[in-house]
Amino acid sequence: MLAPVIHIVDDDASFRTAIGELLSACGYRVSLNESAQQLLKTPPGDEAACILLDVQMTGVNGPQLQDQLAELGCRLPVVFISGHADIPTTVQTIKAGAEDFLTKPVLKDRLLDVIERALVRYEERRERDGRIAALRSLWSRLTPREREVFALLVRGKVHKQIAYVLGVAERTVKLHRHNVMEKFQVQSLAELAVIAERLGLLPASDGRPT
Repeated sequence: MLAPVIHIVDDDASFRTAIGELLSACGYRVSLNESAQQLLKTPPGDEAACILLDVQMTGVNGPQLQDQLAELGCRLPVVFISGHADIPTTVQTIKAGAEDFLTKPVLKDRLLDVIERALVRYEERRERDGRIAALRSLWSRLTPREREVFALLVRGKVHKQIAYVLGVAERTVKLHRHNVMEKFQVQSLAELAVIAERLGLLPASDGRPT
């Protein structure tokens, strides 16, 4: 497995080089960028990576680059490192989704800890997104009638009620229920309710477990 890439975006050449050498020595792959424009020429993909971003840079500044990356759909964690920290900027970047905001000079252990935490959270988010994508794929395999039965089952309706609502026989409802549970590879209605919650098919007021 390839080591994560740390994209360093800073117009201070000496700082950029020093941090790059430090992270390379710690086993990371490093991409050095002297400006936002340089990074945007080849935007990062979705591999394990983290972006270390300066605030004040010539041209597009750090917060502006953060916004542009978000517009491009880049979900990589962003850590700001700046010698010009102020509370409004810090609050702005954190609200926009930055993992952390560090002030130069930053201690090695503190930097490595923040990067590692950011990478772990990114991987957890990717895995969660992957699970949801898999559930959506299974959902797409249901027939329209199976989706109707699914929706009523996870809201606690019994077979007789579902049959009445849909105007079908109870045995037909049982057949659809069997197909739904088989396609989702689950054994209980509680598991179906969790899936419905994760797919956003249950209103919050239903109070289903997550």
